[in-house]
Amino acid sequence: MKRKVGLWIDHREAVIVSIKGDQEEINSIKSNMEKHVRFSGEAQSSTEEDIRDRKFTNQLNKYYDEVISSVRDAESILIVGPGEAKIEFKKRLENETQIGKIVALETTDKMTEPQIAAKVREHFSK
Repeated sequence: MKRKVGLWIDHREAVIVSIKGDQEEINSIKSNMEKHVRFSGEAQSSTEEDIRDRKFTNQLNKYYDEVISSVRDAESILIVGPGEAKIEFKKRLENETQIGKIVALETTDKMTEPQIAAKVREHFSK
């Protein structure tokens, strides 16, 4: 039986709902990232800002790799979330080989795990 996955993702956390037959499993992955702060004006030198941006990007890539490894065997994937992370993750996922088909990308607000699970069940029951 094929596994269907729905995930809610932002830059701080991914909540992954896996459905395989009657079985449902919910996991979460934390990014452990600091908030990405952008400074304007004279507050930071460009070198310090570049270092901060590289660190943020490296942490984000590591986080996305961890999420990708948890959805690698999915037949179909629903991606939802509030901001840019869902789009960035979709692009990363599309570059991976042997990853299931991304069936939808939706913008949603912050959701609880039960709300995410209900959304995923509803989407894949259609």
